[in-house]
Amino acid sequence: MDFFANYTMSINGRAEGAERQFEAINPATEEAIARVPDASRGQLDAAVAAARAAFPAWAARPIAERQALVSKLGDLIDAHAGAFKRLLTREQGKAQAGAEWEVGGSAVWCREIAKQRLDTHVVEQDADRMVETRRVPLGVVGAITPWNFPLLLAVWKIAPALVAGNTVVIKPSPYTPLCTLKLGELVRDLFPAGVLNVVSGGNELGQWMTAHKGINKISFTGSTATGRKIMESSASNLKRVTLELGGNDPAIVLPDVNVEAMAKELFWAAFQNSAQFCVAAKRLYIHDDIYDEMAKALVGYAKTVKVGDGSEQGTDLGPIQNAMQFEKLQDLLKDARDQGLNFLLGGDVPKGKGYFVPVTIIDNPPEDSRVVTEEAFGPVLPLLRFKDIDDVVARANNTDYGLAGSVWSADAEQAKKIGAQLECGTVWINEIHSFGPHIAFGGHKQSGMGVENSLEGLAEYTNSQTIVTRKNPPGVGAG
Repeated sequence: MDFFANYTMSINGRAEGAERQFEAINPATEEAIARVPDASRGQLDAAVAAARAAFPAWAARPIAERQALVSKLGDLIDAHAGAFKRLLTREQGKAQAGAEWEVGGSAVWCREIAKQRLDTHVVEQDADRMVETRRVPLGVVGAITPWNFPLLLAVWKIAPALVAGNTVVIKPSPYTPLCTLKLGELVRDLFPAGVLNVVSGGNELGQWMTAHKGINKISFTGSTATGRKIMESSASNLKRVTLELGGNDPAIVLPDVNVEAMAKELFWAAFQNSAQFCVAAKRLYIHDDIYDEMAKALVGYAKTVKVGDGSEQGTDLGPIQNAMQFEKLQDLLKDARDQGLNFLLGGDVPKGKGYFVPVTIIDNPPEDSRVVTEEAFGPVLPLLRFKDIDDVVARANNTDYGLAGSVWSADAEQAKKIGAQLECGTVWINEIHSFGPHIAFGGHKQSGMGVENSLEGLAEYTNSQTIVTRKNPPGVGAG
């Protein structure tokens, strides 16, 4: 199997090309690295039909067998980890350490999700009557994944959907389709035909999926604006939806922290994956007593971090993944300059090939400035002063988003009390970006709906069914 050539879709267990194609671009060089099938409406219909045909037998298969096959998917990812890492860096741009974390995590997720199950709950039982509630699969799941963690977030959807007994049609982002297409190719002989189908294409394909009457659920990770459109489109047949959307996550730093020790952690809290991370710390609130010292320490550490081509040794942060996001960030930086904001570091986008944006730190901008109110989704971080706890909590919550937040303090209990006031789905105390297959993850407000990971996440791929049995009805039995 050649990971770096011959990209095809997987429909009903077979390789499929397409009449139309589009190019995958290496964001570090802006060069085309592959031509990718652009699925037709008919090919999507074929993938959905295959998934629907495969569903009854897959749902009826003992869960232990489904779990074993999903676990083997993790083994296959591990067996091809080197190729996946290189391909991930080429198409997404992330540095080698980030690629290693994502590929390794994908294998772990498969194996750990494969251990999960939702058992039947006996609600009531006596000599005459039994009431049971069980979880049953939905049918065909349409999964739509983003470009920041293309392999891992595909697995976040594929693994629980299959364990729960559903079949899947997955569409990767058109900016990062390659790893997902190769994953589909890798498992054509692992799952029965039609159980896992991979189709590639742009926004039009996504719109067809969300409106398709043969798809029972959409699981989407991406922007809030797109999430709203998916909800509207999915209403056509009351599809179930799980939406993991944008965030503008606050981090609150109390004055009792060790500034020098904390600066490195806070830097990576904000800039991991070049800040192309829905749960990156995007607004850094620093207590006035340590603000100047912390700002200096952050800038000092940032100067030691290398931004460059992710495939080169020593690179810490890669490029912005695509031209569209690159242009958005340039516009955001222009607005900051036009508003006369004070740049402590960065702000000037270099000329030349590659979508590179330098690490940029902005000094205490107004709370209503775009760099504070908008999700940059790139390496642009505002530092914000605060003195009063009630004030900073109110400022942190003053957003339409509610994905995650963090609080940093030598007093973990005090930090936990502050964190409990944040209006978001996940709060980290003295750490950040700790995820797990058994840890529920989901957003509040306009950061989404539903949950991924944990048994709650597994339940998202099922319907609840209650069975009421009367054991000794009148007129039945010995005459």
